[in-house]
Parts: sequence; structure tokens; C-alpha cells
Amino acid sequence: MKKIALVAALAATAAAPAFAQSVTLWGRINTSVESQKIGSADRKSVVQNNGSRLGFKGTEDLGGGLKAGFNLEHGLNSDTGAATEGTTFWNRQASVELTGSFGTIRLGNWFPDSYFSSVDRTSNHNHDTGTSSDALFSSFGFGARTNKVGYFSPTMGGFNFIGSVRAGEGTGPRGYDLSVNYEVAGLHVAGTFAQNNKFGATAKRKAYGLEADYGFGPFLVTGYYQREEVDGFRARDIGRVSAMYTLGQSEFHINVGGTKAGSDAEFRTGGAKQYTAGYNYNLSKRTKIYGFYTKTDYNGLGQADFSSLAAGIRHNF
Repeated sequence: MKKIALVAALAATAAAPAFAQSVTLWGRINTSVESQKIGSADRKSVVQNNGSRLGFKGTEDLGGGLKAGFNLEHGLNSDTGAATEGTTFWNRQASVELTGSFGTIRLGNWFPDSYFSSVDRTSNHNHDTGTSSDALFSSFGFGARTNKVGYFSPTMGGFNFIGSVRAGEGTGPRGYDLSVNYEVAGLHVAGTFAQNNKFGATAKRKAYGLEADYGFGPFLVTGYYQREEVDGFRARDIGRVSAMYTLGQSEFHINVGGTKAGSDAEFRTGGAKQYTAGYNYNLSKRTKIYGFYTKTDYNGLGQADFSSLAAGIRHNF
């Protein structure tokens, strides 16, 4: 019996490191049926993908408070299976990181954290995905998500800092993305900054942002302000506010945004506005059915105005 017990103990010890690692398959399928109108064209019916994705993530406990982790995230069209945001696999995120008492150091590519600290928190009715996503904010920072080094500080006194740097690697501009967050008792406040340096004929771009959201009882109110500056062009100001009221399993949403003229892209000669009204019903913690109406008015900028009446299902796994 002693020999059997010794063998069992040795086997358990040898196997212990394997149990220190966990890997999770996760994702979201989000599909809607929509009646869309683009410009002066006739209204059309569409089965619409809304930011569906598939991913693998995992962590390993290295001991002494140190952990390793990874995240692979792929964007896909729920109706066809085709990759979104390019043709490559893991087109949304591919990163590896070390976490300890010092915070987290991450290597790889991922969405700018200035976006998650501001725009994503404000457009919360459908996770800022699909046809009702924010069409007005300065999105050049998305191009700076490739091959970065990032640092995520521990939270101290409600504050944390996130910063990342892209080297450019000779094929693109160097970029920087920073956010400072403060969160306490239902209140979140963030200050953000993103920059892509001049590269070839591409002008230097900067974006400054402020965000705040506050949850009290069944209400959540949010808003952000962003200023985009492009060398050689007039600066552009963008703003958005939203509100949610929760009643049982129901959520009622309103979301309104606008931008002034400026920048070197589609808003150079005029402003635009966008508004969305939505309703979500939570069947469970993972599954919602929803409906919304959204409209974007580009004020004759050469872009076609857009509107959609939608109903959909979102399931997380």
C-alpha cells in the first residue's frame, strides 16, 4: 500500500504543471435581419453579420504570482464564414503576455485600448458592431494595432494606465496609443491619446479623447468627446452620448453622435450626425434578442446617407 501511495503521489506531482494551464474556446455569433436604405437607392432586405468572432485564449500559472497568457481572435461573417477585416486568420488579435504584480506586458497585435476606454463603452447597445456601430469617431488608430508592445498597469486607488507602441517596421508609421482610466462606485472616467507619425506622403495624425460613464440603479449614461488633428488640415471634433434603462430582462437604449467638418478624409468639407434607438431582451447571460433603428446623415458630403431597421440574435459562447 505504501508503494502504491508513493507512485500515486509522484504521478500527481508530475501531472500538476499540466493542470496549471487553462485554454478556452470562445466566440460570438451575432446576426440580424435588416431593412436597409443607402442614399437614394431602394430599400433592401439583408441578413447582416454584426461582428461575429471566434477565439482561443489561455493562461498558465508560472508560480510566484507570475502568469503567462495568449489570445487569438478571428473575425468572421456569420452568413458565409469569410474572414472580416482582411483575409488573414486571427485578424482581430494575436498576442502573448506576462502578468505579475508589476502589471502586464503584451506583445502582438490587438485593437487600440484608447478605443476600448472610450468609444466601445459609449456604443454599448450592440457592442459597437454591425450597421449601428459608431460611424463618426476617428478610427485611424485601428491601423496601429499590428505588431505592438504594450503595458497594462495594476489598478491602484481606482486608477490604471495602458500604453502601447508600434515600431512601424519600415512598412508603416510609428504609432502610440495611451489611456488613463479611473473607476469607482459605478463611475468610469478615461483620458485617451493616439498618434501615427508621418510616413511617406501620409500626414501625422493625432486624436485626443475624454470619456465618462455612470451607472446608478437601472440607468447607465455615457458619453465621449474626441478631437482629431491631421497635419495640414482643419481639426475635427466628434462627440457622442448614450443612455440605457434596464427593466428586468429588458434594456432600452438611445445613442446620438455628431462630428464637425475637418480632417483629410470623408468629413473634410462637412459634418455628420448619427442616432440609434434600440431594445435588447436578455434570454440569458449569453443570449440576447434585439431590435434597433439607426440612421447616419452625412449632410451631402459625397457619402450616401444610411438607415436600417433591424432585428437580431446575439449569442456568446
